[in-house]
Amino acid sequence: MTGNVTATGARFWPAIAIPVAAVVAASILGQIATFPNLAPWYANLLKPPFNPPNWIFGPVWSALYVLMAYAAFRIHRLAPSAERSRALALFYIQLAFNAAWSWMFFAAHSPLLGLINVVPQLVLVIATVVAFFRLDRAAGIVIAPLAFWVAFATLLNASVWWLNG
Repeated sequence: MTGNVTATGARFWPAIAIPVAAVVAASILGQIATFPNLAPWYANLLKPPFNPPNWIFGPVWSALYVLMAYAAFRIHRLAPSAERSRALALFYIQLAFNAAWSWMFFAAHSPLLGLINVVPQLVLVIATVVAFFRLDRAAGIVIAPLAFWVAFATLLNASVWWLNG
């Protein structure tokens, strides 16, 4: 079911500013934890053969963050409802897990802590996709690639933990 769009005029700017600011903050927090730990710590870990090259992660996450912000904007602009509130709560909780993962995996140098984070994160992302899709099909479709990437990240994180445990 698609909700009624109400974010016009003065309501448009908060509907776009809130998700964009949250996504940018999550991205920056993740980068602060990740970049200083790529070398030598991450570089020296054993990785599975399907591990992508490091340069892939930046463009993929940049695209996913843009898609997340756009999807959340679409939900923010809907008329307030309990379903909208639940969908946005799921979105912001999974976003917090997303930012925390970098600190748990990279900053703490712990694939196990990363795995402890990414499994519930995946569940939250899937729940967010479903909740968004029920409210606004386009928002659900736009955020769906995040679920596929986090599923891949879960497998990758588990493999790194297994290989280095």
